[in-house]
Amino acid sequence: QVQLVESGGGLVQAGGSLRLSCAASGITFSIYAIGWYRQAPGKQRELVAIIGRRGDTNYADSVKGRFTISRDNAKNTGYLQMNSLKPEDTAVYYCTLSGTGNWGQGTQVTVSS
Repeated sequence: QVQLVESGGGLVQAGGSLRLSCAASGITFSIYAIGWYRQAPGKQRELVAIIGRRGDTNYADSVKGRFTISRDNAKNTGYLQMNSLKPEDTAVYYCTLSGTGNWGQGTQVTVSS
């Protein structure tokens, strides 16, 4: 059974940092790209960042230069380092392994102004 568990969310002031983790089990983690998405209240879920199985990355324009996606295949874990957070980054953040249809339960990130 595939399971993805996000953690690391919380409440932070604008300009602060958080590091999200996505722990995977029940799947060959290393062969999949990892995507981080977010969904703010009343908005559609949007792609934040993605990292391929070889470490190639891509970011939404809104987070470029502030967020860094990474992975540790030995730990079956993906990460999203978020710096210089803004109130507009407030959302529930989800991870997924591309093409699998599996999603975590999400972790809330709230950035206060």
